[in-house]
Amino acid sequence: MAPRIPPSQHQVVPAQELYAPSPLFTWAELQSMAADGVLTPLYDKSFTLPGLVVTPRLRARAAALVVPDRIRRKVIAGRMTAAWIYGCADAPEKLSLLVDAKHRISSVRSARGCILHEVRLGQLDVVSIGGLLVTSPLRTAVDVALHVEADRALPALRMLLSQEELGVRLRLVTLAVEASARVPHKKAALRKLAALALTADPPPAGAFQPKEAA
Repeated sequence: MAPRIPPSQHQVVPAQELYAPSPLFTWAELQSMAADGVLTPLYDKSFTLPGLVVTPRLRARAAALVVPDRIRRKVIAGRMTAAWIYGCADAPEKLSLLVDAKHRISSVRSARGCILHEVRLGQLDVVSIGGLLVTSPLRTAVDVALHVEADRALPALRMLLSQEELGVRLRLVTLAVEASARVPHKKAALRKLAALALTADPPPAGAFQPKEAA
């Protein structure tokens, strides 16, 4: 006789990539389905189907749900948040969001689960992924080198360099950091990049599996 399946596992889940609290499923229902193994936590209150390949677009969509509508078009996911979106770092506790100096942070009210940084961005520094603005792979690598402590920056940088489709090259990152004028931590960033140049070949693409936040 076949074992009886708990009623919660009989709930029909429509086939889609991303699940978040909505009129279809409440937060409590999503948590219950995740506990039963019907869904897998992705980020914050977002879930996906078990076994689904988590892509940068899917991570960006999950991150976008945390950013309030009123500021979504004014901010850019950057630093370790962008590294996570590209699959090169673990999910961040809080989203690192960049605000172009022309908007100024004072014009963008703070948001729960987000940290805002006022920066200057060029036209080639930003791409759109899954409905969210994200720093380009090269700009992400430069920012990680400049603004993230070495124990977290070096693994993320190795992974950014190892993903051939991202087109990040150590020499380009080094030149970009060297060309940065009047930025803090520039010497420390160059030391990180020099350390990368001395290490063995980076791990093969796909070797890192970022942990998605519950």
